[in-house]
Amino acid sequence: MDISQIVNELGEDREQYFNAVAPPIIQTSNFAFKKVADLSKAFEDEMGGYLYSRGLNPTVDILRKKLAALDGAEDCLVFNNGAAAIFAGIFANIKAGDHIVSVKNPYTWAQRMFDVILPRFGVSTSYIDGTTIENWKEATKTNTSFYYLESPNSWTFALQPIREIAAFAKSKNITTLIDNSYCTPIYQNVIEMGIDMAMQTATKYIGGHSDTLGGVLSGSHAMMKKIFDSEYLNIGSGIQPFNAWLLIRGLRTLPARLDRISRSTQQVVTFLKQHPKVESVLFTFDENFPQYELAKQQMKGACGLVTFSIKTSKREEVVRFCEGLQHIMMAVSWGGHESLVIPKCAGIPGNEFDPSKPEHRYIRLYVGLEEPGYLLADLEQAFNKLS
Repeated sequence: MDISQIVNELGEDREQYFNAVAPPIIQTSNFAFKKVADLSKAFEDEMGGYLYSRGLNPTVDILRKKLAALDGAEDCLVFNNGAAAIFAGIFANIKAGDHIVSVKNPYTWAQRMFDVILPRFGVSTSYIDGTTIENWKEATKTNTSFYYLESPNSWTFALQPIREIAAFAKSKNITTLIDNSYCTPIYQNVIEMGIDMAMQTATKYIGGHSDTLGGVLSGSHAMMKKIFDSEYLNIGSGIQPFNAWLLIRGLRTLPARLDRISRSTQQVVTFLKQHPKVESVLFTFDENFPQYELAKQQMKGACGLVTFSIKTSKREEVVRFCEGLQHIMMAVSWGGHESLVIPKCAGIPGNEFDPSKPEHRYIRLYVGLEEPGYLLADLEQAFNKLS
């Protein structure tokens, strides 16, 4: 299905709501029934119709259809945030005594789940360098039931060989979930590569305006039904109608925003690579990126995240640069209209800062929708404040 049809038409039965171009927000908690038999049917299968907005809701369903189609998946569920989507996708597919293999240094709340919550139920996790299929094979045990991937991840942008991992996992009856937030399904279709569940934080590129949270989990209808009937309904982490409506609005401009962000990012990368005060630059579609060839094989494009380090051994210089920016804001996340920066050292106690470790000096930049020249001028004046 053409992407223009997905974002503009799919799931939108406009004749059902007065031919309005924008769908309404069905802001209701409850749905009424005229026949007891229909109510009974809804009790038996809450995913088969509308009973209570904790489960299905018409506005949310429009979004579900669009997001599933973008992923090339049979179905999807939309959560209040990405952490909830990860939690539900994993928890629904493990049991006591199982073993999980995860990429090292995963998303904070994924790792909190692996390290704090799951051990209470006898579930263990091994963290690996996921860049080679051999590492996945070596880490797999007889009780391994789940693989967690992030490709690319959100700091060093390390990639995993997705097709190889998915094929090996299927041969061992291991369930796979990948965080695809960096690329979105516009730039990387992981379902087509054989992954069981594609997750993305809709807070980022899908929303695009930094005004709502959301998490997407796509896969087979059977998998989504399994999660819906257990973790989704029990935890009550489904997205609300108004937030779903904001994400539908964001989808309208997703292709255009990604295109502009990608073009601007290339200009910023060129600027950083040539700057005398920059030591290194990490960007997946840069020819010097360690996994450039794999990136070109798996990804259709790269968006707005760049990690770089300045030539300094002092934490104070990293701080001075970040605090010296006048227009690029310092904040977590990415994917909105605004450009952002975050220094890795913000999460490292001052007395533990070690300049010999390159990651301690990392600065992650997200390139938003501003004019490239505007951003380059801000970066330059911040560089000029360094000694």
